[in-house]
Amino acid sequence: MSIIRVENLTFSYPTNYENIFDNVSFSIDTDWKLGFVGRNGRGKTTFLNLLQGKYEYEGNIVSSVKFDYFPYSVRDKSSLTEDVLKEVCPTTEEWRIIRELSYLDVDCDVLYRPFCTLSNGEQTKVLLAALFLNEGHFLLIDEPTNHLDARSRETLSDYLRKKKSFILVSHDRCFMDGCVDHILSINRANIEVQSGNLSSFLTNFERQQDFERRENDRLKTDIKRLQESAKQTSHWADLIEASKIGAADKGAIGHRAAKMAKRAKVIEARQQREIEQKSKLLKNAEYENTLKLSPLVYRSERLVSFAEVSPVYDGKVVCPPVTFEIKRGDRIALDGKNGSGKSSILKLLCGQEIMHTGEVNIGSNLVISYVPQDTSHLQGTLKDFAASNKIDESLFKTILIKTGFKRLQFEKDMSEFSEGQKKKTLIAKSLCEKAHLYVWDEPLNYIDIYSRMQIEDLLDECRPTMIFVEHDKAFRDNIATNIIKL
Repeated sequence: MSIIRVENLTFSYPTNYENIFDNVSFSIDTDWKLGFVGRNGRGKTTFLNLLQGKYEYEGNIVSSVKFDYFPYSVRDKSSLTEDVLKEVCPTTEEWRIIRELSYLDVDCDVLYRPFCTLSNGEQTKVLLAALFLNEGHFLLIDEPTNHLDARSRETLSDYLRKKKSFILVSHDRCFMDGCVDHILSINRANIEVQSGNLSSFLTNFERQQDFERRENDRLKTDIKRLQESAKQTSHWADLIEASKIGAADKGAIGHRAAKMAKRAKVIEARQQREIEQKSKLLKNAEYENTLKLSPLVYRSERLVSFAEVSPVYDGKVVCPPVTFEIKRGDRIALDGKNGSGKSSILKLLCGQEIMHTGEVNIGSNLVISYVPQDTSHLQGTLKDFAASNKIDESLFKTILIKTGFKRLQFEKDMSEFSEGQKKKTLIAKSLCEKAHLYVWDEPLNYIDIYSRMQIEDLLDECRPTMIFVEHDKAFRDNIATNIIKL
């Protein structure tokens, strides 16, 4: 056991006008299983890079452990997986690697296949197993679940629960609850470390925000009352002072006026103290402003029907035939392993030309809003993006601000956004669109926990008709009215 100490850490990128970290200090134990949370763009990945010594900074980071980072950069993906792992953990015997892979439900045959032929999920599991075999190292795990289906996430969470000495960046609440014992949180105003899993942290966080909201309301009322009282007392002091003119006992009147003036100053001082106290509240509030959505109501109850449909690639069906309908008010989740055809079903629904069996019937004049998985096409300014998609620029940017964007980011090219910010851009576009049906393909990849909760609250309130693919179990369970397994 050892301690990683962060002392007076201050850092900003050369192109930034403000610090990402400003005189931050905290300590963490290397035996902990740390979940790392915070809004997109707050600096989680930046902090992991600082631990690895990638940037210059002010302050000190004191540690006696060596840091390993996931995702690990594989130099030659055409190499056999066995050779890739020898590079990651060169002193580890093969039997230990095979044992570790078995804990992750990965067949040892992958060792003798080119690394590039492994699925994204297999690559994730293989590299994490190898990195954990480097004894005495502290592992920095940056969003490992983005290419994993729901079952693989459960397997990986169980695996991590048996490990220690890591910081895990993830936005999947169920996944993180299953494997961490401390939370490191980058808040709006500070960084804090708390014992427990993510659910306990969020409960404590919300209790603190509720307390601060009540205290803020109380102080607001008090400040208004003290303002009126100070004004009234000052007025009385002026009246008493004016009554000295022509009075027989000017000294007594002057004494009374002085007492009233002193009382006015006491009230003003108390008012100032309460204003200062109020200014310290709600600095970490994450979602005070709710999102809005205005779905259209389709003229008939049934919007879409699929009858015995299977996508076909290279003459082969991707999945067994599926039959279902989408009716008004449905929120349907497609569930299945990676490669089972979920995205293809959504693309068929959106009118893309994909070979398939069966029959797809889409209601006439049906307006669809689509959020794709891929964000690589995003480039240019937000202003141009709003114009090209015929959405209200002001509303679009307001939604982005509510999900944690800063105005400075509005001037950047979208290609420079983080993956989470790119996903938020696509979701904000969809929220600006008035549609009969919302089709979202893994919309929450890379998106922070607070934004996920905002989106859940919005969908629960507005109840749009939608069909989506999402491996975040908490989101799926909270939103879906029906789950179709592929």
